[in-house]
Amino acid sequence: MKYNLDDKNRKILEILQEDAKISIKEIAKRINLSFTPTYERIRQMEEAGIITGYMAIINRQKVGLKVSAFCNVTLKEQSKKSLLEFEEAVLNISDIVEIISVSGNYDYMLKVLATDIESYNNFMVETIANLPNIGHYHSSIILSEVKRETIIKIPDPEEN
Repeated sequence: MKYNLDDKNRKILEILQEDAKISIKEIAKRINLSFTPTYERIRQMEEAGIITGYMAIINRQKVGLKVSAFCNVTLKEQSKKSLLEFEEAVLNISDIVEIISVSGNYDYMLKVLATDIESYNNFMVETIANLPNIGHYHSSIILSEVKRETIIKIPDPEEN
C-alpha cells in the first residue's frame, strides 16, 4: 500500500521517534493541526505499516547484558530450503536480537547479547555450533558503540 508522506506526516514520524509517549494533543500542537486530523494521520500510517510499533529502548548494560557481539554465519548449503530452515531455527532464540541476511563472505549476521564472555562462549558452543547446516561462524565482540541510532531520517521525495 502506497502512502503519501507529506511534510506533516514526516514531522509526526520525527516527533514519535524522539518520544513515542508524547500525547497526540502535543503532536497536533507542534505540527499546527487539530487533534482529530493528527490522530487520523497516525492511525493511517499505522494501518499502512509505516509505523509498526512503539517501544522502550533499554540500556542493555544496566540490565546485566555486558557483552554484545556480531556472529557471522556461513551455511554448508545455500539452497532456499536451507536458508529458510536456518532462519526458522534462529528466529526465536532470545539471545539473538538481530538476524540479517547479507551478501559477501557470510550468509547471515547475528547480533547476540550476553551477560559476559563465558555465557557468550557457552551460547556459541551449545546453541549456534549445534544448529543444522552450520558451515562455520566468526564472532566479533563489540568493544564500544560509537553511534547507535533508533531514529531514521525520513527522505523527502522533493529533495531527490
